[in-house]
Parts: sequence; structure tokens; C-alpha cells
Amino acid sequence: MKRMKRIAVLLCVFGLLLAGSAEAARLGLVISTQDNPFFVTLKEGAEAKAKELGHDLTILDSMNDPAKELSNVEDLLVKGVDVLLINPTDSDAVGSAVAAANKAGVPVVTLDRGANRGTVVAHIASDNVAGGRMAGEFILQKLGGKGKVVELEGIPGTTAARDRGQGFNEAVKGKLEVVARQTADFDRTKGLTVMEDVVQAQPDFDAVFAHNDEMALGALRALEAAGKAVVLVGFDATDDAVKAVKEKKMTATVAQKPAEIGAKGVGAADDLLNKKELPAFIPVELMLVTE
Repeated sequence: MKRMKRIAVLLCVFGLLLAGSAEAARLGLVISTQDNPFFVTLKEGAEAKAKELGHDLTILDSMNDPAKELSNVEDLLVKGVDVLLINPTDSDAVGSAVAAANKAGVPVVTLDRGANRGTVVAHIASDNVAGGRMAGEFILQKLGGKGKVVELEGIPGTTAARDRGQGFNEAVKGKLEVVARQTADFDRTKGLTVMEDVVQAQPDFDAVFAHNDEMALGALRALEAAGKAVVLVGFDATDDAVKAVKEKKMTATVAQKPAEIGAKGVGAADDLLNKKELPAFIPVELMLVTE
């Protein structure tokens, strides 16, 4: 009789657990590119969190193409995702994709880069303005408060490029002379070629700030080839960049936590599904990695 009672209690508890557990949701994640290690790590953070929470996560790569991005979002909407997570290729161009999700009644959460149009429930990112300012203040310190600096900008129209540049220029305005400001699209190869051009056209400079590590690592190759030793600061703290800092090839990199951005994105989606309110901006902490 006691054994039967214990079984009955266990069955009752099991039934309550089943009744209280949330049904696995269908989440969609659209990544701007998987050619950049930063976004690969962001994706892996999202995958790990989705597995932990028991949600089905579909990930699509936009290959840095806004048209592909829109197509990816439309595919996910047809499949009936419950929440759309998106890391935009371009903060302006992504507006069409966000609008499509809005029309379908699917909540949108942006990761790392924001959207300038459409309705977004929450944006999860590092404080890029603060990170740019951190880089600028560090360069100022390394140069003793004066000198000439080159700024390598990210993809025009992205919030990351705009905000990192804003913070950096706020920090150095009236103190350092920005002798060249060139776009290299967050790309390592373009960082190399743009830096080669800068060295040829404007060889007199003391420091380089790149809006991401991929551009910084490209610039590093050009600087090494030209025999120039300058302060070189990147942004993202990718594995390659941290290695370059430890080997004293780069001076510093602003460390984001891409895995945490991805994980918080899935966590935010889970909160939405559980009818919890989200803040409009969910920050992820930054730090400076130095020699």
C-alpha cells in the first residue's frame, strides 16, 4: 500500500511538472555573416542557450547581403518562428526585414547592431559608444595626450560603426589629430588594403583605431610590411586579436562578449514567450584587453 502511495505521489508530481513546463518554441536567428569570428561566437552562444532552454533554433547566414537577409527572414516567417533574433547587415537596410516580421506579428530582438526602422522589442549589445570612448582614452594615454591617429571605420550605416566612431571621436576631439578616416567595412582584407593606401598617402601617424579586430588585424599586416610601429587598437577581442595583443603586435582590443550577446538574445526570446517585459536595451559589459 505504501509503495502504491509513493508511486501515486510521483505520478502526480510528474504530471504537475509536465503541466508547468513551457512548450519548445521555434526561434529564428539571422546572422549578418559567418565569415567573421565574432559572429560565429555569437551564434554558438545562442545555440548553447537554446539547447539549455529546450528551444528549436534555426540559424541563417545573410552573407553581408541585405537582400539575402530579407529572404532569410521571409523564410523563417513562412516556417512560423515564434521570435526573430537578427544581427543586421545594415541598420537601415534591415528595416524591410523588421517590417516583414512586424506585419506577421512576430516579435523582433536585434543583436549587436540595431535597426533604424521598424518595431524592435529589445536590442542586445555592448555599449559601443562607451567602447569607442574607452579606445580613444587609452590611445590618448599611450601617446601622452598628443599625436596623430588613423581611424578605420566599419560598414557605413551600421550602429556599431556609428557608435564606436562617436565614442572614439568624443574622447580624442581637440587632443589628437585624426589624419585619415577610411572605411574598411569590418573586413580583414579591406583593412590591409586601406592601411596600405594610408601608409602611402599619409605616413606620419602615431596610432590606429579600428572599429573591429578584423580591420585591425588587416592593418597590422600592412604596418608590419611598411616597418611602422604604432599604437594599434581594435574592438571585439576575437581570439586572433587577443593573441596579437599578447604577442605585442597589437596594443589593445576592446573586449565584447559575443557568446553572451547570443545567449542573452535567446534568453530574451524565452522571456517574451513567458510574457515577461523586456527593457528596450539590454547591455553586455565591456573591458579592455592590453599587453
